[in-house]
Amino acid sequence: MEENNVKNRYKAIVIGGSAGSLSVLFEVFPALKPVLDVAIILVLHRKYSGDSSLSDLLSTKTFLPTKEIDDKDPILPGHVYLAPADYHLLIEKNHFFSLDISEKINYSRPSLDVTFESAADTFGSSLVAMLLSGSNNDGTAGLKAVKDAGGFIIAQNPESAQMPYMPQSAINKMDMDLILDSRGIIDFINTINQ
Repeated sequence: MEENNVKNRYKAIVIGGSAGSLSVLFEVFPALKPVLDVAIILVLHRKYSGDSSLSDLLSTKTFLPTKEIDDKDPILPGHVYLAPADYHLLIEKNHFFSLDISEKINYSRPSLDVTFESAADTFGSSLVAMLLSGSNNDGTAGLKAVKDAGGFIIAQNPESAQMPYMPQSAINKMDMDLILDSRGIIDFINTINQ
């Protein structure tokens, strides 16, 4: 029984990024296993767009079912979810998504901090939070909340990031569980819960 609890320790991976993060995701997604037992939740700084072209583009890069989040969507393992532009993304206790249009945080909506903090509150030690390339410090406070809740935190290696400021800011303020480049991110996700 205990082995099963350890094997399925993580329920969700929340990946946050800004400028330069799409190139990492375009490397990572094609190399992911076609079946995973965790949900992958992407929160990216991007300009508002009325279409779902980014979600459609991401879906061509992976075998995993991929969709842009609608309010009250359930969080299912083995799926990739993309936060819509211009909404904060919250995770409800019953493992549903909630969208919010309150003020921008760190000049951003969606804010990585908001989603990381909300996910930490819901998933606790069964959460992995990952911070990718970007040019502001959104995500640092959220990673701290994940760590404080017993979750596992990862930063992209700043040397491999197009915009190293965001992961470097987090690395400077706390001890990461891992610092990974694209290959390391692929290996980590593909072997999670094994």
